[in-house]
Amino acid sequence: MIKKILIGIDDSTYAEHAAKYGFDLAETLNAHVGLVHMTEPVSLAMTNTGADEILGTSMQALSGPDNLELLKVQDEIAENLMERIVKKYGGTLQVTHFNEFGSTGEGIINCSHEFKADLIIIGTHRRTGLDRLLMGSIAEYVVRHSEIPVLVVPSKE
Repeated sequence: MIKKILIGIDDSTYAEHAAKYGFDLAETLNAHVGLVHMTEPVSLAMTNTGADEILGTSMQALSGPDNLELLKVQDEIAENLMERIVKKYGGTLQVTHFNEFGSTGEGIINCSHEFKADLIIIGTHRRTGLDRLLMGSIAEYVVRHSEIPVLVVPSKE
């Protein structure tokens, strides 16, 4: 019995397509929805600080008010995205928000445990070949590491 569905989203058309699919399924099953958005650490080139000019330095290694402001802005963007998705597709469903900082694949898996989800729904953009090798696949990571069923919703580019 599927009582809790975790839906991974970002600000992309394929994630929104998966969210619509997930909310429709949750409505049919009268399931509680967990909506997760992950903010991944970014690398910034810092030429004046001795950091590697190509690899930069991770956000976690940086400190200071400018970087805290960047994290605050990213958090606000994520909250606005989740509110927009819930308003658009949520209807009367019970929805829990997860706005996490870290690796997207690992974060979705961790949120599925925390939420005690019965199903994970994520979108995919159908990357193949070199693009997939260089960019990786969050959907593939989640499918390989999840202990519960994962529904991957493809979307046309």
